[in-house]
Amino acid sequence: MDYFNDFLSRVLNVISEFLFIFNRTLFKIGDSEVSIGTIVIFFASFYLLVLVSKNVRLLLLNKILARSKLKKSFRESIANGVRITMMLIGTIIIIQAVGIDLSALSLLAGALGVGIGFGFQKVTDNLISGLTILVEEPIKVGDRVEVGEVSGDIVNISLRATTIVTNDNISIIVPNSEFISSQVINWSHNNRIIRFRLPVGVSYEEDPEIIKKLLLEVADENPNVQKEPKPKVFFEKFGDSSLDFKLGIWTSSHTDKPEFIRSEINYAIFQKFRENNIKIPFPQRDVHIKSKSE
Repeated sequence: MDYFNDFLSRVLNVISEFLFIFNRTLFKIGDSEVSIGTIVIFFASFYLLVLVSKNVRLLLLNKILARSKLKKSFRESIANGVRITMMLIGTIIIIQAVGIDLSALSLLAGALGVGIGFGFQKVTDNLISGLTILVEEPIKVGDRVEVGEVSGDIVNISLRATTIVTNDNISIIVPNSEFISSQVINWSHNNRIIRFRLPVGVSYEEDPEIIKKLLLEVADENPNVQKEPKPKVFFEKFGDSSLDFKLGIWTSSHTDKPEFIRSEINYAIFQKFRENNIKIPFPQRDVHIKSKSE
């Protein structure tokens, strides 16, 4: 019995020492005392807030708003707005719940405000640009775009950045401000039917009317080329060593893969020209060598 009482006494002493350390004041913020327990509870609550806000966003986006007829970009903005609001309100509640007086943080916030303001200029710029994109919709999810050196399909638009997936299945995160301040090529802004112009050069010995006929045959035989609007052949110019044409074709199936349809058409043109003995020239240069006696 004495052994049990001694063991229980030691356990209680350990618990009391732990609670003493847990509740020991590390520093003060105004009149508020901050202990190890305060810090642990704050971060645990904040982590829980992040998880809850994330799950609420997904629930809104995939379950509730998915049933509505709202555009996807607008549903995204609503879900993101709800999560940001939850994070802001939840953080204030957590700070007050752990016993930290918010008024004591005003001086610190003022001191850091200038530095943080400069650091968050880009973030603010991207957030405002994100709201502009979601409201005006110059681009939307599913569009084929080129911005700077990046080309691909838009798969996600958030408040801060837009995700573009290239033909090589590489995801590139582009800040939203790039879409507002830079020139953006949107291949599918109106619809996904676009025209490509493929340059073709033939020998001066060939008949332009025959070339036109063969090029239109190539376009007509390709299933990825639209019948309407009709393909057209343009006689561009008399080049240095060739007659230069351009075959204009319309497509809706290869908007996101322009190099594939160009390759298909070029293979078909080469085969068609070979079958009809059409000569494809190559640049020629005459070299004159002067002897010393001249």
